[in-house]
Amino acid sequence: ERALLTEAELFLDWYLPSRGVTVTPAMRDAFSALWRPLIARVQEQPPVLALRDYHSPNLIWRGERSGSDRLGLVDYQDAVMGSPAYDLASLAMDARVTIPPDLETALVERYIARRLARDPGFDADRLRGDYAIMAAQRAHKVLGVFVRLSERDGKPAYLAHLPRVRDYLARALAHPLLAPL
Repeated sequence: ERALLTEAELFLDWYLPSRGVTVTPAMRDAFSALWRPLIARVQEQPPVLALRDYHSPNLIWRGERSGSDRLGLVDYQDAVMGSPAYDLASLAMDARVTIPPDLETALVERYIARRLARDPGFDADRLRGDYAIMAAQRAHKVLGVFVRLSERDGKPAYLAHLPRVRDYLARALAHPLLAPL
């Protein structure tokens, strides 16, 4: 919980101040209070290996191989045990590449179909809710990280991705579970 909340709070620490918003202790407390039950919900599911940076720049196509071995992964040193929805959200709302809503939906539904094929009791609606939570958490995190990379680390190129990530955040927040947030 603490790690996911700390990541989401990067939105308060970096993104909102970059927009001229002074984050008060009351705002921080309210933000945390809204996030805690959402994080608790995703933690109810059995954890899986979550690479955390599972997006297009960290995927390598190895055409000389066959089957699933054609996909190579880099930058997985931050892997943890976490929500099955985390990497799905990372890929289907890739912060550096625009994923249109119809492609996002297709990716999520393909994941669900494969899970259902292996486990007919798999709760697809539960996954969709957890996906929205993880997508919103990641968007909050990424908005903060990209502003921090620009302001603290002198890497302003990341700011070009902010409109895309704001759009992803709006998509995630459209899920009914996130109405309070």
